[in-house]
Amino acid sequence: MEGDLHELFCQRVELVGLRQAQWRYVRDVFSLMRPFIIKRQPNGPAYREYPHPNHTDMLQNYLKIAWRGLIKHKAYSFINIGGLAVGMAVAMLIGLWMYDELTYNRYFQNYNRIAKVMQRGTAEGIVFNGGYMPLPLGNELRTAYAGDFKHVVMSSWTGEHILAYGNEKFTKTGNYLSPEAPEMLTLKMLSGTRAGLHDPASILLSQSVAQALFGTTDPVGKIVKLDNKLNVKVTGVYEDFPVNTEFRDMKFMAPWALYVSSEEWVKRAQDNAEWNNNSWQILAQLAPNADFDAVSAKIKDLRVKHVPETAYMKPEFYLQPMSRWHLYTGWDKAGNVDGRIQYVWLFGIIGVFVLLLACINFMNLSTARSEKRAKEVGIRKSVGSVRSQLIGQFFSESILVAGLAFIISLLLVAIALPFFNEVADKQLDILWTNPVFWLSGLVFSLLTGLIAGSYPALYLSSFQAVKVLKGTFRVGRLASLPRQVLVVVQFAVSVTLIIGTLIVFRQIQHAKNRPIGYDRNGLITVAMNTPELYQQYNVLRGELLQTGAVVEMSTSSAPATNLNSNNGGFDWEGKDPNFKDSFGTIAVTHDFGKTVGWQFVEGRDFSRAFATDSSGMVLNQTAVKYMGLKDPVGKIVTWRGRPFRVVGVVKDMVMKSPFEPTYQTVFMLDYGWANVINIKLNPTLSASESLAKIKAIFNRFNPGSPFDYKFTDQEYALKFAAEERIGTLASGFAILAVFISCLGLFGLASFVAEQRTKEIGIRKVLGATVFNLWQMLSKDFVVLVFIAFGIATPVAWYLLSGWLQKYEYHTEISWWIFAVTGAGALLITVLTVSFQSIKAALMNPVKSLRSE
Repeated sequence: MEGDLHELFCQRVELVGLRQAQWRYVRDVFSLMRPFIIKRQPNGPAYREYPHPNHTDMLQNYLKIAWRGLIKHKAYSFINIGGLAVGMAVAMLIGLWMYDELTYNRYFQNYNRIAKVMQRGTAEGIVFNGGYMPLPLGNELRTAYAGDFKHVVMSSWTGEHILAYGNEKFTKTGNYLSPEAPEMLTLKMLSGTRAGLHDPASILLSQSVAQALFGTTDPVGKIVKLDNKLNVKVTGVYEDFPVNTEFRDMKFMAPWALYVSSEEWVKRAQDNAEWNNNSWQILAQLAPNADFDAVSAKIKDLRVKHVPETAYMKPEFYLQPMSRWHLYTGWDKAGNVDGRIQYVWLFGIIGVFVLLLACINFMNLSTARSEKRAKEVGIRKSVGSVRSQLIGQFFSESILVAGLAFIISLLLVAIALPFFNEVADKQLDILWTNPVFWLSGLVFSLLTGLIAGSYPALYLSSFQAVKVLKGTFRVGRLASLPRQVLVVVQFAVSVTLIIGTLIVFRQIQHAKNRPIGYDRNGLITVAMNTPELYQQYNVLRGELLQTGAVVEMSTSSAPATNLNSNNGGFDWEGKDPNFKDSFGTIAVTHDFGKTVGWQFVEGRDFSRAFATDSSGMVLNQTAVKYMGLKDPVGKIVTWRGRPFRVVGVVKDMVMKSPFEPTYQTVFMLDYGWANVINIKLNPTLSASESLAKIKAIFNRFNPGSPFDYKFTDQEYALKFAAEERIGTLASGFAILAVFISCLGLFGLASFVAEQRTKEIGIRKVLGATVFNLWQMLSKDFVVLVFIAFGIATPVAWYLLSGWLQKYEYHTEISWWIFAVTGAGALLITVLTVSFQSIKAALMNPVKSLRSE
């Protein structure tokens, strides 16, 4: 009799001996396969073949099976998709951060032709490098090397200035620049003209400043007061520079000619061609046919040519292309290229490894679960599926999971970006309109799916149907070895990240605990950027002290948190004639020491009771050692032909980087060389109450300027911002790496417990305790973590030792960091595995043994 193929297939399955539970599974598979097989018809032709399925039909079928599998195994799907999505999200955030770093300054059309003039050399065996330039160099480049440069721009350093119009007054940062600067930087003008700076009494405003001063009124032609002393006309408004540019804080541009005419010391440096005064920047745009290296070679010896006595330092001028400004800040003290590029590579590596961890989870769980699908492969082969169809099915399933993870990762990134931008000090957005972004995401999803699906696709599809269905197929003894290796890699990466994070924060704390040599609590600084503050300082000081809100007050050429002036040419008894000195130089008033809380180790402070203190000098401890003085107090130090008598020695003040040794510094009395006012608040009053009283006095004496102040402790804290930002980001990535690893470990522990259900039941029947079973199921994972820790320890030590060496003042790598990390990794592993282990151990053995 003619019979239905479905009936024949059922008979074959029953002969193999599949039980009812397995038959339901087989029936589901057959129902999906039925449209694609040959069926015998009771009426009509003897045999009629259904239309052969095309590729679209097959793909739809594969995706339907994959989706049902994901729904059926929800926990497994959550771990697989969730872990991969988190890894993708981390990689995407790091990728956006790296893209922002690598595209820094590309806002400018002349990006590939703009350079900054730099100089490097060696002093006392230490490599120095910086962009501090003498003023005459700009004129020489503009005249003697006119064929090599299209533009040569003199620039002041970006600083705070007062801008006022009517009742509106703000403190804004800006620069004095040569007239061709707007053209070189290709300003995007919203109104006015780029040529505005050719007028010596003009100013260009950024869009944000123009709105703050004028609202919706067109500012072009309006008169603005600069620093409460200069009336300048607005000749243009330009679009604010993006955050990822070197000039992000340049909120206005003023003419260089105005700078020279209004600042006597600048005019003197220009008129006298002072090559030793390195107080400015020089920016340049190369001529179309000029080459950076070739022009650098031409100008490198100009300093020695004009200042022969500096030849011992081997100073060289060179051009640093704009493409290297942000990532390659120069050379470290050992002469190696240094800069933010190391962090770009660091985070790039972290992103790759975190993504690798997620992919390892995906591959581990996919391969582990695939071994349970051996019978499905056998059944499919028995009904006519060829190997290529099985390979296509497994690959389509893994690609579906990777695609879902990519979609979820986009959502995670969108949620995390505001917090990430705050921590990283960025303004990042998902590159929705960038085709490279989408292409990268799709290619990665495809590759991840193909790699993760390769094991089940290529290995399981090779099974012989007869062996599988008869139950004689056995997974090889080494089948779990690849998964074990991948688990070791996961935890080795996680442990390395944890150790790195601990050492970064330990280094930051080490620097924070460093004695700074003064009292920054309750200390504020106010910039002296208007004539009124210079002319009425003594009266202002008297009235502020009378309010009771101020304990002490002084002026200085630099705040306690900055050392912005270095000078040489000092002479003292016992100095080697061939020794070329360099000192940090700070001009202070009599009350500076009392204001900042100097700590004397020898001698005394400046005093109005001694008229000779007008030629007095205070040294820090490092300066005494640098000069080789045994009894410094009373010694004569000559500078610029003027003798100074040392009246005291103070403990080193950390005025520069807290990660570097203190610089040799001299403090001299000078009331005319002042830049900031230092104010010590009364500790018995609240800061808000004191500041309100101080503001009232300042507004009366300096009505043309807003009362802007800075807390010294906050300014000092900014010195740790870069390292703290790196530490915070690294710790976040380390936590996510551990989370991803634990997800994978949890999934594998669940699979192992499920795989050994029958064994656990037998052991319980034979008397095994819950502890015995927990120990049995956990020990394999614990061993893998120990192996991972053994690999991670030397790797972390090597990498972090090299990182710490870039800081002269650095912590040591202690053994307890590795011990704590190892114990933490072990605890996390045990807790992760224990849930599934104990759950399996508590299962009723009767139920587990009856499951087959």
